[in-house]
Amino acid sequence: MSAGGGSGVTANELLAVMGARELKDNMTVFAGVGAPLMASALAQRTHAPGLTMMVEGGVIGPKWKPGALPISTNEMRAAYHAQMLPGITDAFLLAQRGFFDIGFIGGAQIDRYGNLNTSAIGGSYERPKVRLPGSGGANDIISLCREVIILTVHEKRRFSETVDFITSPGWLDGGESRRKSGLLFGGVARVVTTLGVFGFEPESRRMRLEALHPGVSVDTVRASTGFELAVASTLPTTAPPTEEELGILRMLDPARQFIG
Repeated sequence: MSAGGGSGVTANELLAVMGARELKDNMTVFAGVGAPLMASALAQRTHAPGLTMMVEGGVIGPKWKPGALPISTNEMRAAYHAQMLPGITDAFLLAQRGFFDIGFIGGAQIDRYGNLNTSAIGGSYERPKVRLPGSGGANDIISLCREVIILTVHEKRRFSETVDFITSPGWLDGGESRRKSGLLFGGVARVVTTLGVFGFEPESRRMRLEALHPGVSVDTVRASTGFELAVASTLPTTAPPTEEELGILRMLDPARQFIG
């Protein structure tokens, strides 16, 4: 891979490791399949044993079986050693009541204010060039969790000046626009990519580069971003994935369904 993480580390492994490091012990996290699932499972097995996960199908507190990770949030493998199995509507009711510290989502397009598109690209919404899977629970997650972390591969076509459709509202037009729209709770806190870690300026809510992965330069990030990017005055370099972290990921997913 060309991004920072060292030879032999895949993009999904890098995202899972860096995403896991954003989580703290005793947090509650609303996680989807793929890199968010792997990040949550990795955090549970390293520094956050008290982390409680929920997946969209209504499973709370699973401890997934290595080699048998769920490929869908609605299959029974997602419920392995779960604490609760409420209905999906009850799960989202818990989100509405503010029980989730962190939401993990991704997207096909993202703009400078953290708005995400997973609906349609190019043309009109009725006749797009590419029809994407849509929101699922992503709109609810980004609207209702206390904080949201976005995990995504960093490509210029993904980091767009404007998104073709706002499936999941980030900071909308920046400033106080999210609050004025009626979304009084939560917001996007971090964007973790294969090049670095990004936050948002507190007043403008414009995306800001705050850390680089090993071997990545600011020029590389700018060249891979389709909008003007703010850069923090101090830019630390993230620690590369450790052998322990990679070993746990590969033990959990030996078939490389999610981390290949």
